[in-house]
Amino acid sequence: MAAAAAGPVLWRRLLGLLPGRPGWAALLGRLSDRLGRNRDRRRRRSPWLLLAPLLSPAVPQVTSPPCCLCPEGVHRFQWIRNLVPEFGVSSSHVRVLSSPAEFFELMKGQINVAKRRVVMASLYLGTGPLEQELVDCLESTLEKSLQAKFPSDLKVSILLDFTRGSRGRKNSRTMLLPLLQRFPEQVRVSLFHTPNLRGLLRLLIPERFNETIGLQHIKVYLFDNNVILSGANLSDSYFTNRQDRYVFLQDCAEIADFFTELVDAVGDVSLQLQGDDTVHVVEGMVHPYKGDRAAYCRAANKRVMDVINSARARQQVLHAQTFHGDSLLTQEDAAAAGDRRPAPDTWIYPLIQMKPFEIQIDEIVTESLLTEAERGARVYLTTGYFNLTQAYMDLVLGTRAEYQILLASPEVNGFFGAKGVAGAIPAAYVHIERQFYRAVCSLGQQERVQLQEYWRRGWTFHAKGLWLYLAGSSLPCLTLIGSPNFGYRSVHRDLEAQIAIVTESRALQQQLHQEQERLYLRSGAVSSATFEQPSRQVKLWVKLVTPLIKNFF
Repeated sequence: MAAAAAGPVLWRRLLGLLPGRPGWAALLGRLSDRLGRNRDRRRRRSPWLLLAPLLSPAVPQVTSPPCCLCPEGVHRFQWIRNLVPEFGVSSSHVRVLSSPAEFFELMKGQINVAKRRVVMASLYLGTGPLEQELVDCLESTLEKSLQAKFPSDLKVSILLDFTRGSRGRKNSRTMLLPLLQRFPEQVRVSLFHTPNLRGLLRLLIPERFNETIGLQHIKVYLFDNNVILSGANLSDSYFTNRQDRYVFLQDCAEIADFFTELVDAVGDVSLQLQGDDTVHVVEGMVHPYKGDRAAYCRAANKRVMDVINSARARQQVLHAQTFHGDSLLTQEDAAAAGDRRPAPDTWIYPLIQMKPFEIQIDEIVTESLLTEAERGARVYLTTGYFNLTQAYMDLVLGTRAEYQILLASPEVNGFFGAKGVAGAIPAAYVHIERQFYRAVCSLGQQERVQLQEYWRRGWTFHAKGLWLYLAGSSLPCLTLIGSPNFGYRSVHRDLEAQIAIVTESRALQQQLHQEQERLYLRSGAVSSATFEQPSRQVKLWVKLVTPLIKNFF
């Protein structure tokens, strides 16, 4: 705690060591966090709480008794539906993608055949030829919708981050302006602006570094009733040589409706891009950085939670109709009757994290899953940016499951080779990784908690999520896939969304297992020798600054 208290003094001494302005950005950001830090301190875990998973049941407030009429395999995860809607689907409607090229080609194909809606949420849209190809696909589909014999009501909704999407003279906004100008009644572009970047802070932090305060980080790509959940952005590297994860949900109308409503909700509390490149607030909405912050966050919380709660209520009714009717039907009877559905073998739970709006569902579920993973269970956890929150770190170190944690080697970190201070970010991640490895070793947990580094020549690594293998099972029954990185930013600063997929289908479990194996096969085990390599030597100033700025990247 003394080191934390000395932080501001140490920071002032270190400012002179930094070659550019990012240090000031981090300083101003830390000042903006000061009011919220006391609350976080009160929630900070004592080292004694490492014993909590061993002594008490996990998160009792979200645990529900098993339903005797529901499929037996999901009993242990049914508590998730107390927080979010539960979507039961057939595993035949779920396909795991493996490569950036497959992701890109699938999106183009889906845009080309869309008839009713295209909804795309991402951090940003790049400005290269591949991104232009995607925009051209949207334009062509919109044009066809007008020229059809019976014109369709096709709508295109795009949600991006304001700061990232506005960076530079040619940016996401300029890429999309032609669509807005040509199809003003069919195209909506929303730019989310964090309420935490305001006033003097907004004026002083330069472009690029203002993104450290908070972002729209959700990645959802939706075409009629088909949905892609991923951690990938709409940029050329994510279409070519930046490894991520992707899952394609086909003909899942309820899930598509939910994410359409979620993107609409975030869009309603975002700035609306106009055809002349100006931005406006939705009528009646509080301005995100000019208006009252508390009022804006309350309105945003209500708008998003209304979507979650209404979808949850709808799915509970559907669940009751499917499994709890007066007389249960067989699958054949259900198909013949038309009013009851066959029992699904796979369940999708959308997990939303928007801490600026006091929405912490993903955090609650992730902590609960890590807490409840029993002895003999295996958790494969991956992140492109290894910077676990203290709560997640405590659970990994203090629970009983085995962990295989996959992270990016410095050479495949997205910041590797960057100019200026950003070029030191991979070294900061090495420093964080080394500190965690030392903690594992000091507890004698090297056999139970293992680190592996992904490496692939000419590629970068951006995959995130986890796979859960129950004790005694060779296949995973649950995966988390989406935008969160398990770090401070994902939990506290950004808007995030992922899905938990729970499945009894051996075929889908095999898909997920193969996905995990493909990623981990390109990795090497981390040992003490790893940090003795010349490329892993971290400069003193990076070691000193990392604890002060690690919550910003």
